[in-house]
Amino acid sequence: MKIASFNINGVKARLPRLLEWLKEAAPDVACLQELKSIDENFPRMEIEELGYNVVTHGQKSFNGVALLSKLPVEDVRRGLPGDETDEQARYIEAFIGGARIASIYLPNGNPAPGEKFDYKLSWMDRLVPHVRSLLVYEEVLVLAGDYNVCPQDVDVYDPKGWREDALCRPESRARFRQLMNLGLTDALRLFAPSGPQYTFWDYQRGAWQKDHGLRIDHLLLSPQAADRTSGCAVDRVPRGKEKASDHTPVWCEIAL
Repeated sequence: MKIASFNINGVKARLPRLLEWLKEAAPDVACLQELKSIDENFPRMEIEELGYNVVTHGQKSFNGVALLSKLPVEDVRRGLPGDETDEQARYIEAFIGGARIASIYLPNGNPAPGEKFDYKLSWMDRLVPHVRSLLVYEEVLVLAGDYNVCPQDVDVYDPKGWREDALCRPESRARFRQLMNLGLTDALRLFAPSGPQYTFWDYQRGAWQKDHGLRIDHLLLSPQAADRTSGCAVDRVPRGKEKASDHTPVWCEIAL
């Protein structure tokens, strides 16, 4: 099973690029983030015509996550538990083809410090116990998404310049480590253990052309998933195309 994560940065604006990528890369499951669309306006028909089942958790103009699957989608959960007042659409989870798969759009948190940074940290504080509860089932679990965290300095082109950004602040990294310490594996680092592996390049200041990138999109695996993973890589091709998202997909292969 090929599972990919892709922050599409507006599904309607990027639809031609998304359809093109789905045809070329042909993931069995695509976890999308930052849809910027309510469920009713999601381009379901165009994607279903490519053979995908579609489940979404949308929000007008902001956020939004989706799972696209060539296999049946079961036991869908929308929203991260722990705060019934949280209306932001940032989490969707389902059981697909023998694996539990989640698409995550973790809050950016800037400016930091501030209210948005506090929300980011509280969201991560809710994610950790939820993931702990999922690991109890000892399933193949893939937590895919835009985490808006650069785990280490190697994951940002200019560590010094980004030190105070919410993506790199020690509070964000500490919570990411807490998540990993539950027993998760960073899929990309299984196959590219060192060196930069960027997944995001800003539209400004020629970041893509200069390779001034960040690694903030991650595939985190349970032990059962990590044992079955045969490959993982960043697909840089979509980022270089016209009217591209500022993110690019990361994918892994899991034998099920």
